[in-house]
Amino acid sequence: MKKLILAASVFTAYSSMAQTFSDNFDSYTAGSYMAAQSGGDWTTWSNTPGTTEDVMVSSADAASAPNSIYFSTTSQTGGPTDLVRNFGVINTGQFSLEFNMKVQAGKGGYFNLQRNAVIGQVWALDCFFNEDGTLTTNNPGLNFSANYPTNQWFNYRLDINFNTNHWEMFINNVSVGSFANPVNQIASIDIFPVDQIAPYSCGYFIDDFEYTVTPYTLPSVNAAVTLVSFDQGTISGATVTPKIKVRNLGTTPITSFNLDVVYNGVTLSQPVTGLNLASLAETTITLTGTHTLVAGPHDMVATVSNVNGVMADGDAADDENSLEIDPIVPAFGKMVVGEEGTGTWCQWCPRGAVFMDMMETKYADYWAGIAVHNDDPMTVTAYDAAIGGLITGYPKALVDRTTPIDPSGLEPDFLDRIVVTPKAVITPGATWTPATRTLNVSISAEFLSAATNGYKLAVVLTEDDVTGTGSGYNQSNAYAGGANGVMGGYELLPSSVPAAQMVYDHVARTIQPSFSGYANSFPAVVNSGETHTLNISFVLPAAWDETELHIIGLLIAPGGVIDNAGKATITEAVANGFVAGTVIGTASISENQIDAALNIYPNPASDYATIAVNLKGESNVSMRIIDLSGKEVAARNYGTLNGASTITVNTANFVPGVYVVEMTLDNTVVQRRLVVE
Repeated sequence: MKKLILAASVFTAYSSMAQTFSDNFDSYTAGSYMAAQSGGDWTTWSNTPGTTEDVMVSSADAASAPNSIYFSTTSQTGGPTDLVRNFGVINTGQFSLEFNMKVQAGKGGYFNLQRNAVIGQVWALDCFFNEDGTLTTNNPGLNFSANYPTNQWFNYRLDINFNTNHWEMFINNVSVGSFANPVNQIASIDIFPVDQIAPYSCGYFIDDFEYTVTPYTLPSVNAAVTLVSFDQGTISGATVTPKIKVRNLGTTPITSFNLDVVYNGVTLSQPVTGLNLASLAETTITLTGTHTLVAGPHDMVATVSNVNGVMADGDAADDENSLEIDPIVPAFGKMVVGEEGTGTWCQWCPRGAVFMDMMETKYADYWAGIAVHNDDPMTVTAYDAAIGGLITGYPKALVDRTTPIDPSGLEPDFLDRIVVTPKAVITPGATWTPATRTLNVSISAEFLSAATNGYKLAVVLTEDDVTGTGSGYNQSNAYAGGANGVMGGYELLPSSVPAAQMVYDHVARTIQPSFSGYANSFPAVVNSGETHTLNISFVLPAAWDETELHIIGLLIAPGGVIDNAGKATITEAVANGFVAGTVIGTASISENQIDAALNIYPNPASDYATIAVNLKGESNVSMRIIDLSGKEVAARNYGTLNGASTITVNTANFVPGVYVVEMTLDNTVVQRRLVVE
């Protein structure tokens, strides 16, 4: 049964008529398309009810018998079901959405709220019901998580006050948290089965769908504070610049107002003039002053007053808004490392790039991000092979080499690790000789507590603003067109982003002397207070921009977890000073780490793999295949080859795992990663 109910209600000081829509799907024929039977109450993404975008009515399970609607997919890109209910554009007043839901065991669920009447432009909310019982929203600028019960019916409710930008979620009528949404407007709900985590399987029922809209009558003059935020991370001691979003919720244009932002007893006051803010328009004011975050929970409270010179505007209920802040207190000297497995071929990897950039923006002084590329022109073979042995699927990330996660989960894992006291503080030092492009690096570990030689040091060089001209630098993009949500602007780019439009950050250029670190980094017994240093030299390829490089020193604990790190630009490392220590040599860096003309398929392989090589001229070609321990498992000399050639390798007797295919073309050695299943 479906129904539309009109009921009188009161919102603040104004009387209005609430509108409620509900549908329990019991009036529809099970086994048939639902939107096609709804008389226009429901539609699909392409407005094609009765097609595969429509959802089937199900009698297999229901919160209120006999019917519900069921969504499922095993496709990484989701769908094809894509059900839509239009609300009309809502950006004032109150809104409440609820439905009963059952997410099957081992599967996920999803819906989103669209901001605009034209679907596919802006996502106001992405809501993922993950297989592990976590509920997450991961829009850039909005990160919210909670828990829900799996494989059983539960009630989901979202209450929104658009005037104050207060969004609150409930599971079984218990609040699981609230937030302010940077996108404070909705127009429709899109129920689309898609899962951002492998194996990308969705299966969920929805029943007893209902929402209520309570309109708001605008007074003559009314300014509302709708968002209090800052770009920096919530770390104790951080200096943050408040950003206050103010909206005109009156009928008269706003030309001026005063802002007060209070935190920890300190008030920042700022007059704002010269505006012409139309009715329902909004503006973001970045304050000229700053607040310093302190330990413990404190609210940052923003208040608007003296609107258009009037001391009291038409609705005092929306003049104030706040942000609750409970900063993390980092452990002394701690820096957390994020290693992201990525590749230009990977259509979901733009998500990794967006969240890696977010972490750098929010936590630059405590975060060392490393993008480890796979099977593209930025691949470092040894690093890629080692990371590939720890993760399954792309994109994936490791925070301090703990449990593999989706990149959208970088921040929670970072916050867990930043409070862990490290064994030693890590400081990179350097000398730099531009004429020879020689970079001498020192990595010093000053121990805070006793340790053993089970700890090891390693050095990573990363580069920002990396570009390329070949097709290998084109980025595959599942977010094109917006069907899979907002993702840092990638929704506005094509499905294959041309190399000319791509700039890659945090790119791993080399790891030395190995992924696991230098075996003799420390003596058998290390006492608290001791400092030990490793030295390594690099001759940087001409194509690398030394002004965009970071030196990252890693302290790796026994068992492989990264205990701590230190990060510096070359300029910063030179300022730190080069410290003489144990010399581990000069690193050999291949400027062309991957030859785009060399391809391996299928990869992963089972019974065989084909190696395709396209030579520009005659070359003596030999090949060997080695496992990650360095053992040679196959080798052959093919003599002189020219042009396009294919080589078939029998992998049926290989032990499943990761291998390195090493091709020698005259005097050039090219390595590629091969996975055997």
